[in-house]
Amino acid sequence: MAKAVGIDLGTTNSVIAVWEGGEPTVVPNTEGNRTTPSVVAFTDTGERLVGQLARRQAILNPKGTIYSAKRFIGRHFDEVSDEAKAVAYDVVPGENGEARFKVRDKLYAPEEISAQVLRKLAD
Repeated sequence: MAKAVGIDLGTTNSVIAVWEGGEPTVVPNTEGNRTTPSVVAFTDTGERLVGQLARRQAILNPKGTIYSAKRFIGRHFDEVSDEAKAVAYDVVPGENGEARFKVRDKLYAPEEISAQVLRKLAD
């Protein structure tokens, strides 16, 4: 029998569930938790962390830890001044004025960050 999968790509946390046998079941992540923080971090050594590991090191690496990326998806830099003030990382204008995250001289699109969270859920 075919299975249906549902994904909640949330601003704070994300969840994946499967529908089988007429019942939804939340799929635990690799750490065994039912939710995965929607957080991506880039360390000084170039490592990329996603989920709980990223959230755990946020205090020591505030400029390299991206959270609430969903709030910036599809928006221009000049539209997000209030949101940009509420986060610890750098929000900058991209090539065409879109909102981008600057981490160690590299720009990331909000969609890229959300895709990393989605990849973690799929894994």
